[in-house]
Amino acid sequence: MSSRRKFLHQLTAAGAFTFLPFTNAAFANEAENRCRQFHALNNADAMRDEDFWGWIKEQYTVSPNLLNLNNGGVSPQPKVVQDAHIRFYQFSNEGPSYYMWRTLDEGREALRGKLAELAGCNAEEIAINRNATEGLNTVIFGLNLKAGDEVVLTRQDYPNMINAWKQREKRDGIKLVWLNLELPIENDDAIVQQYVNAFTSRTKIVHVTHLINWTGQILPIRKIADEAHKRGIEVIGDGAHTFAHTDFKIPDLGCDYFASSLHKWLCAPFGSGLLWIKKEKIKNIWALLSNNEPDGTDIRKFESLGTRSFASEMAIGNAVDFHNVIGSKRKEERLRYLTDYWISKVADIKKVSFLQPKNKAAYCAISNIAIDGVNPTDVSRELHNKHRIHTVSIDWENIHGVRITPHVYTSTKDLDRLVNAIRQIAGV
Repeated sequence: MSSRRKFLHQLTAAGAFTFLPFTNAAFANEAENRCRQFHALNNADAMRDEDFWGWIKEQYTVSPNLLNLNNGGVSPQPKVVQDAHIRFYQFSNEGPSYYMWRTLDEGREALRGKLAELAGCNAEEIAINRNATEGLNTVIFGLNLKAGDEVVLTRQDYPNMINAWKQREKRDGIKLVWLNLELPIENDDAIVQQYVNAFTSRTKIVHVTHLINWTGQILPIRKIADEAHKRGIEVIGDGAHTFAHTDFKIPDLGCDYFASSLHKWLCAPFGSGLLWIKKEKIKNIWALLSNNEPDGTDIRKFESLGTRSFASEMAIGNAVDFHNVIGSKRKEERLRYLTDYWISKVADIKKVSFLQPKNKAAYCAISNIAIDGVNPTDVSRELHNKHRIHTVSIDWENIHGVRITPHVYTSTKDLDRLVNAIRQIAGV
């Protein structure tokens, strides 16, 4: 009972760090001091403060024998998140039906508020789930669409979402209107116009991938949404790769629906995500897993998952606290700084081409390169086998290259290793 009271009291406490003190008070104090010192620096010094970024790197347990540059797939968790997960798991096992359903389950509301604060939205618009796929499928299958209704999407969207829409097409007779983006695209207006050209009087939904995971191109989602809304079209935002990666507030994107995976850039436990639905739109989406009021107005109707991992869910709070040490804006700037760092050192190689845009507003940590005369699979294989650098080759639609994705725990020294490897493969 004492632990239960302490846990619930801690979660309602004010301050940037509410979850960390419960699981690691000493680290919470150090994090607060580091945060204060870091944010006292000007931006240029903050990006180059290798003492701070070295401390961030120390918080991760990544292998020293493998340089992980595929953080675009799934990100590792800092040790304080791993420890929280383990502690909450052990806590649950002291009396599962009691501690999971009467303690940790009650903590969800504090966590919902924490996520809403980071997202810049009303807590009553946030549902906590397992990943972006689940969140987006909830919307895709929950929408009231009928035969002949049109949905605009692109062939560069994520396969799980494409398959979900194809299922609705097959089952309900809706019409899918496809764009085929030739990436990279430097001009936002050119992107927006492609979407606008696809809109008709029968278009009901436009599905926009905020950041194309294959290349790292950030789409001008707000501009697309504004054009869609002029025509009475609703907007679904796939934010799997942007939440806690780039600095924004969800409502500012102009979407009606938005989902993200928290185990990517937030570094939360594997299998954690969020779904955001504009408050007045909640009633329009049927719950994917039925609730006693599946067409109701309560965002919690989307959390009827049955027994889940309450431990991993509560550890999301530690991930938010850790993220707040850096801050959304400076995290985005550091990730772009790392990208610019390694790209600038291989930009002179004529055999290397880049599949991400040059416009700084249109990229961040995710990049994609091709080396003339070398198959992307062979590039990725050589990076791994010869240099112990983990990347992923991309062969999807009209995109063929190697995706390279650092994270906040990646050092410039790590990226020097990447640069040397690329130069060797390119024969320079």
